[in-house]
Amino acid sequence: MVKQTIVTAVGKNRADGMMFSGGLDTSILAAVNPEMPGVNVSLENYNTDVPYAQQVVEHCNLDIHYKKISVEQAIEVIPEVIKILQSFDPGLPNDIAVYFGLKYAKAQGWKSIMTGDAADELFAGYSYMRDMLDLQWYIRRLSKKMFFNSNFLGDFFGIEIKQPFMDKGVIDCALSTPIDQKIRERDDIVHGKWILRKAFEDLLPESIAWQSKRPLEFGSGMTQLRKIISDRISDAEYEHKQKMYPVKFFCKEHLYFYEIYKEVVGDVPKPKQDEMACPGCSAGLMSESIHCRVCGWVKL
Repeated sequence: MVKQTIVTAVGKNRADGMMFSGGLDTSILAAVNPEMPGVNVSLENYNTDVPYAQQVVEHCNLDIHYKKISVEQAIEVIPEVIKILQSFDPGLPNDIAVYFGLKYAKAQGWKSIMTGDAADELFAGYSYMRDMLDLQWYIRRLSKKMFFNSNFLGDFFGIEIKQPFMDKGVIDCALSTPIDQKIRERDDIVHGKWILRKAFEDLLPESIAWQSKRPLEFGSGMTQLRKIISDRISDAEYEHKQKMYPVKFFCKEHLYFYEIYKEVVGDVPKPKQDEMACPGCSAGLMSESIHCRVCGWVKL
């Protein structure tokens, strides 16, 4: 049921190309529609995704364009990405990879691009989910609030974002799938998205179907930006500015992104009459919100 539902959703969300990392989610999409070209973005000399991507390319005979970005290029676009997203969420390195992927797609003349957004949220792909007491309730709540930065970036570039895992049929299927079908052991290793792996293991190399979860920013190498940015801020400066600004910073990079946000966006928006203040930055949040788009605060 899961397999056919996803195959149907991919058919309903045809695109000119796809964001392809070589991770489980985009590998599934590529295996279902191997005629679709893709773009793989990585930070020069720091990526770990490419060897995985190449396995899928050879196995499925894909047409994948590899786009390598220098550290200087990645840092240079941070203000633009922050301005587009109106956010200083510390997860920004993920969005930098998507930004360059969409920029490349635009140059290729692609009008639409497919992403693997929502697979982790719906099928328990994140490690933190394994310890949640009521994960079914949490996923159901997430399913009603899901919106991804790829949509904002797609709007900026004039590219339509196709998200097969966001298809209503896939969401309904995921919500009716028991948690023990999402998180399960295989060969003494606990896997999230177990049912996705099992459903598509016949279409993918075993090393791809049963690979460990690699966040986009890690696989693309963009996580290296964290260290590079962090090294620019001394412990003394970080401690001082933690007290100076009315924001709860998670790390030095968070402070770095916030100072750019202040420069290119301005002050954090105040809560409206029907909103509460975010515990992290005091931006407006609806009472049922579990994530702040502005600062990245998450209620677990």
